[in-house]
Amino acid sequence: MLSSLEDLAKKHYENFPVGSRFVPKRYRKPVHLIYAFARTADDIADEGTMAPEERIAKIDQWQHSLEIALQGTGSETFFIDLANAVHTFKLSPELLTDLLVAFRRDSTNPTYNSFDDLLGYCRFSANPIGRLLLQIFECSNDRTAELSDYICTALQLTNFWQDISVDTGKNRFYIPLSEMRDFGLENETLLAKEHQEAFCELIKKQVLRTKELFRLGEPLLDLAAKDLRFELALIWHGGMRILEKIEQQNFDTRNVRPTLNALDTARIFLRALNR
Repeated sequence: MLSSLEDLAKKHYENFPVGSRFVPKRYRKPVHLIYAFARTADDIADEGTMAPEERIAKIDQWQHSLEIALQGTGSETFFIDLANAVHTFKLSPELLTDLLVAFRRDSTNPTYNSFDDLLGYCRFSANPIGRLLLQIFECSNDRTAELSDYICTALQLTNFWQDISVDTGKNRFYIPLSEMRDFGLENETLLAKEHQEAFCELIKKQVLRTKELFRLGEPLLDLAAKDLRFELALIWHGGMRILEKIEQQNFDTRNVRPTLNALDTARIFLRALNR
């Protein structure tokens, strides 16, 4: 019988928005499995009303299920499928467990004093996904891994700036504290929605540096395996489009969460097609 955690993973697998029909069929299942593994662990860290220690215990259980499946002694179908993908595509299991480092951190709602601290979080929360994709598509090397890290970090940061109105409601603060202070802001003023002009200037700074990370990673769109390039271009342009929309609303993500509509989706598709 499947555990409730595995059921949740399977639900994520079935609703996976990436690894689309633009990716050859043989690659879709391992991509979906990795997403389900990460998304489910992230939900354990974020969702519901569990205490931090309970969340961490469940993430530990998640890792244990992976480890015994990799050893060939697991019994849960989801983890057996994931272990088979690891073996078939020669994936690094350490990258999967790196993701769990970030989710354990999330369980305690930490804050980040500097931008470097935030980049350290992205090294675990985002970058392993890109490196696993490179391994699945057999185009992993030092250069592509470096470029992938730029893009994945930029995507994670974009998500932070987009979701400020949501995260602060959950007592999650991803803007570096030292930079907030530079603009005369604290977590309390962020929640109270005070000092609007200073807040928008702070987010403008974050958006500009995130765009630069996207640009540093852009050569990967030409260096990745052919079967990955179009999907990667969609992801890259999608992230950049979110940043554009943040700019268009004068960097106010504290009151309005920018989202992509049908016109944005068409624009992203055409930009990816015309690379």
